[in-house]
Amino acid sequence: MSYSNAEIWLIIALLGVGTFLIRFSFLGLIGDRPMPPIVLKLLRFTPVAVLPGMVAPLVLWPAATGGVPDPARLTAAIITVAVGIWTRSAIWGIMAGISTLYLALWAFTAL
Repeated sequence: MSYSNAEIWLIIALLGVGTFLIRFSFLGLIGDRPMPPIVLKLLRFTPVAVLPGMVAPLVLWPAATGGVPDPARLTAAIITVAVGIWTRSAIWGIMAGISTLYLALWAFTAL
């Protein structure tokens, strides 16, 4: 299916308006009111839910390998999760994952 330039710009504009309305409904309409404790508790899980959604495609279908999973990235992802759970710290998990990725890329290319 082929879209014309006008249809593509209409879709972009509608998605932009939709995104604005979703954010405005939360930030603009109730942003100056205190939030209930349950909402504040649930908002703490937002980064934990978003980060894997952004990282998983980069691990499973990396552009560097043409979309083919490789052992270096899978190993780094497993180590990242394990260290994050073990230390209960995202920073330590990320640092362990970065270190593991570079070490694994070096090791797998040296083989």
